[in-house]
Amino acid sequence: MTTIAVVTAGLSQPSSTRLLADKLASATLSVLPDAKIEVIELRDLAVDVTKNMLTGFPSPALRTAIDKVTTADGLIAVTPVFTASYSGLFKSFFDVLDQKALDGKPVLLGATGGTERHSLVLDFALRPLFAYLRAEPVATAVYAASSDWASPGDLDTRASRAGREFASRLSAEGTAPAPDSGFVPFEQLLRAGE
Repeated sequence: MTTIAVVTAGLSQPSSTRLLADKLASATLSVLPDAKIEVIELRDLAVDVTKNMLTGFPSPALRTAIDKVTTADGLIAVTPVFTASYSGLFKSFFDVLDQKALDGKPVLLGATGGTERHSLVLDFALRPLFAYLRAEPVATAVYAASSDWASPGDLDTRASRAGREFASRLSAEGTAPAPDSGFVPFEQLLRAGE
């Protein structure tokens, strides 16, 4: 069974960040209906994350959240935008993970904010963070501004596309390698000519 960890860093309840996380999870489940979803609300772990940063030791609740993220087949990560970047709580959670914990893990990125002007946070803050962690974000990431919730047609379309890409990546992780296409990397050709 495919497992997907959903990390959401919204601070309010209800939270548009959680709503976007749920929308992305639903879009993925529409393609992978048997996948198991594990939601981690960072709001509930804020004190535990801070204590872990100070002491180096996770609480039992934080350890459970970390284990869900690190053992999942894929990750959906959604943050609100604060001061033109991801939230401090979001970053702090990923700071307490082992640096190699997300190595090669497929990730679907999302962010929420009050205005469309912050949409570039996906490419200028989130992608570099997950590249550093050696995770593998799918091509489509989803940003939801406040105005997107008033008439969510376009948001639904973007979430659906992202969910399909993410589900496809998760499905590909469990399949056999593709047959040999005849492609030979340039480095291999150089070595063959030596």
